[in-house]
Amino acid sequence: MCSRHLSMSEPVAWASGRLRFFRRPFHEYRLTDRVVLSQMPLFVTTIFTTLLTWAFFPATMEHPLFIAFLVSQLVLMALCYLVPWDRLPYTSFLLIPLLDFVSIAVGREGGQESLTGISLLAVFPVIWLCASGYYPRTSLWLSFFAPLAIIWVPLLIRGDLSGPSLSKPLLLPVMLLGIGVSVSVLTLSMTRQQRALEEKDEQLQAGLRRTRRHEALLNTVLDTVHLGVLAVDADGHDILMNRKQRANHELARPRDIEDPNESQLLVFGPDRTTPVPVEERPVRRAVLGETFTDYLVWLGSGKEQRAITTSARAMKDADGKFAGSVIVFGDVTDLVNALAAKDEFVSSVSHEFRTPLTSILGYVEILLEDDPADDQLGPLEIIRRNSERLLTLVSDLLASRNGQLIVSPHAVDVAELVRATVSAARPKADASRVVLKADTPARLDAHVDGPRISQVLDNLVSNAIKYSPDGGNVVVSLEQKDGHLTCRVSDTGMGMSADDQAEVFAKFFRTSAVRRTAIPGVGLGLPISKAIVEAHGGTIDVDSSLGKGTTFTFRVPV
Repeated sequence: MCSRHLSMSEPVAWASGRLRFFRRPFHEYRLTDRVVLSQMPLFVTTIFTTLLTWAFFPATMEHPLFIAFLVSQLVLMALCYLVPWDRLPYTSFLLIPLLDFVSIAVGREGGQESLTGISLLAVFPVIWLCASGYYPRTSLWLSFFAPLAIIWVPLLIRGDLSGPSLSKPLLLPVMLLGIGVSVSVLTLSMTRQQRALEEKDEQLQAGLRRTRRHEALLNTVLDTVHLGVLAVDADGHDILMNRKQRANHELARPRDIEDPNESQLLVFGPDRTTPVPVEERPVRRAVLGETFTDYLVWLGSGKEQRAITTSARAMKDADGKFAGSVIVFGDVTDLVNALAAKDEFVSSVSHEFRTPLTSILGYVEILLEDDPADDQLGPLEIIRRNSERLLTLVSDLLASRNGQLIVSPHAVDVAELVRATVSAARPKADASRVVLKADTPARLDAHVDGPRISQVLDNLVSNAIKYSPDGGNVVVSLEQKDGHLTCRVSDTGMGMSADDQAEVFAKFFRTSAVRRTAIPGVGLGLPISKAIVEAHGGTIDVDSSLGKGTTFTFRVPV
């Protein structure tokens, strides 16, 4: 009955109606206490039986067999307390209900003349045995034959073997067998449920351990990365903040406010002095469900002020409803300062270039107005043309830095511009063993800025030749389609990787393959070309395969 789990709780529940003195789960008691509690229903019933007998049948109290019954119950209860059951084989406690059958048989013989139904006390050891979960078949046999023996053995000893004497009391063993079967079925069902619950509990415990490990790992990762991470729920309450974000929050906290709200934090715009409105602040935007990337703000004040780029992604619950957001804060102060220093350097150098170039052009114009000799005219034209081109490049560099580039569209034959570019670049192509060809219609008129488009063509054709160092083919094609002119410059040169293609239009960018060679360049031609095309309302893109060649395509409205 005292199984290793909960099996001893059943007889207590049956016999005592879930006694109120249970303050904790039955299986948490030590084995001796469980044995005592399992014997207690029979012992208590025996006490009531004794009181009834003493009150109404005092003569029975003097019967030797009834006295033996009472003494045996006292001895069995004492054994439940005194025997170290946890040191014996685990099922040894089942000896107690077996001895109960003997004790009840003695009590029946000693008291049946005055009390009827003492043999019904056998229901307690029957329940104990069948509810134990051990030896279920043997327990069922005992639930029938032990009560039968309580009745028949005395008859056999007295020699009363008549049919009526043997058959009359058969109802009791049959009834107790039925009780035993019912208890066994219930015990089996409860045992299965218990095992299922234990398996689920183990799974839950394992899941909880995994969750705790994952939580510890997540916290370690979040505290290791050099990014601030903040998670908020749908109401804007913080649910997660890593070490770096706590430092960011401390940076934005006014020194005179211990626990500031969002509107009191020191969050400034790009000018570093104008506070960002509360509804435009990263956390507030994230709480409203917005998703954004690389939103720049400045946190703090004075020399400690830092540039922070923020990105947010919304979280959804199982029903797809907004459940909160995760905001990432990255310190880009050094990058912002470096970009500002670079722009300042470019601006200063460009201004320094513009002054001498303007002087050179001025003196060249003076020399050209003085009717120079034929052998001087050519070099002066070259000086003027290249000085003008360099001055345009400096102006474009300044305009690109400021985000502005002005174009002046007018009617232009773009096909002629393509042919002029190809003709001017042919000497360089021949020197590089590159076959340069133009595939254009006889005429293609468009409303564009001719010099600017020529600058784009010069940059693309020059690059195509430059990056075909071992020879190859360069084709410049032009066509009109859907109200746009499309120009492609294709080469069979070294090509670019996918990563390089993603950065090719960035200022000062040069591919990794080019950096390993001696091919000259500063990485400004393509960014300026992109700015010119976009100023026309067009687009430019690149398609390249490493080692196979590159095609640049730009489209502008006709």
